[in-house]
Amino acid sequence: MDLKDRKFINAWKNRRFSKSLKYAVKGISTVFKEERNFRFDVFAAISVTIVGLYLKVSISEWIWLFLAMALVFMSEILNSAIENVVDLATELKPNKLAKKAKDMGAAAVLVTACFAILIAVLIFVPKLLRIV
Repeated sequence: MDLKDRKFINAWKNRRFSKSLKYAVKGISTVFKEERNFRFDVFAAISVTIVGLYLKVSISEWIWLFLAMALVFMSEILNSAIENVVDLATELKPNKLAKKAKDMGAAAVLVTACFAILIAVLIFVPKLLRIV
């Protein structure tokens, strides 16, 4: 990499943490506004949190629940980013590789959501059975 390439790359870097944080918050805002599935994930996370408070889950159970929620959020955000980049690269024209990339991104979200559901079931079902 020569010096000119390095200057180009550095021109895009955020030199201040506050700017990086601002752009990250903007990204979360964008995905919340534009992605229906992300809004559903937020609703599900709020619901899980309410149920967890009601059932008085332990600290270690909260760690697992929050890990599962964070993984779902991250996979949904990454999938949305993949979809946007693929749409940009293909100019919204049908393409087999683009479809594969989008399908794989969606599969990552599905796997993560299944993991989150499994965690919730393992934590909540025994507690709910004790109540009944």
